Amino acid sequence: MAALVPGAGGRLVVADVARPVPGPGEVLVRVRCAGVNRADLAQRAGMYPPPPGVTDVLGLEVSGEIAELGPGLSWGEAADAEGASAAGAAGAVVLLPGERVCALLPGGGYAEYAVVPAALLMPVPAGWSLVEAAAWPEAAFTAFLNLFMEARLRPGERLLVHGGASGVGTMAIAMATAAGASVLATAGGPEKTSLCLQLGAEVAVDRHEESFAAVIAACVPPGVDVVLDIVGRAYFADNLEVLRPGGRLVVISTLGGAEVELDLRRLMAKRLHVIGSTLRGRPVAEKVEVKRALWNRFGPQLTAGSLKPVLDQVHPWRDADVAHERMRANRNAGKLVLELE
Repeated sequence: MAALVPGAGGRLVVADVARPVPGPGEVLVRVRCAGVNRADLAQRAGMYPPPPGVTDVLGLEVSGEIAELGPGLSWGEAADAEGASAAGAAGAVVLLPGERVCALLPGGGYAEYAVVPAALLMPVPAGWSLVEAAAWPEAAFTAFLNLFMEARLRPGERLLVHGGASGVGTMAIAMATAAGASVLATAGGPEKTSLCLQLGAEVAVDRHEESFAAVIAACVPPGVDVVLDIVGRAYFADNLEVLRPGGRLVVISTLGGAEVELDLRRLMAKRLHVIGSTLRGRPVAEKVEVKRALWNRFGPQLTAGSLKPVLDQVHPWRDADVAHERMRANRNAGKLVLELE
């Protein structure tokens, strides 16, 4: 099969590689579209290697059609955890040849075919394109996991989302707003702050022009209940400052540095919780729990189309370097997607 692999000068080029074979409880998916994530850029730079046993081919989310079943699976059943039948389970997929699906992957999405644990297959909601379906899994899983399972965000609470115009950020704003939370966001530039407001944020701070800590101190004096952070060190002190007593800081990336200095008395005085979280390396069973909870909570919105991802640009997969450079330069507002010919 064809896959994107590093070529001369580090550029991604199409090459012939062995087609993966689905193992027990796995499904082979004919990939039509693949979402682009910062993890792809980090892996290319040697900073985020795939988990043990996972292909080196980039790509953490795809959409396409079911092509082949591994041992232990049968056509016509609804697959859930470990390939067990789960007809009627939230987000379950009926295993039919050519059935449209989307999925979260540990790697391998930038290829004509990808192997997916059947438990992690999800249906493409009616009215969604395959481009939209490929842009959804990573952002939705990340936002839902960290807002509702890690931080336990509740209706009426205030949430601060950093990188509000990113794929995860846009989904976090939409989900939190739908769940009854009040959202504040940071983003870079007027176009991106405007997008955050359109998605439901009550306040959007241009990080190039204002201090988010100063804005929050002025407009929300008690502070916020939850901060979803992708920056790390550069925002750490201000994140603690804007949290109200009992607040929760969830760190999901370290784009602004990974090492911080911390006076533990700040945590103690305000009874703060600092939570570190990643998604890619979690066991399949944990990801299945996230999938079930996500579909149970937001299934109606997904079916209605109100939680579709925000799309920035769609590129032919041979132009993956163009998409990666756009993301590296922070020019995207929403998701970038690669479309296979």
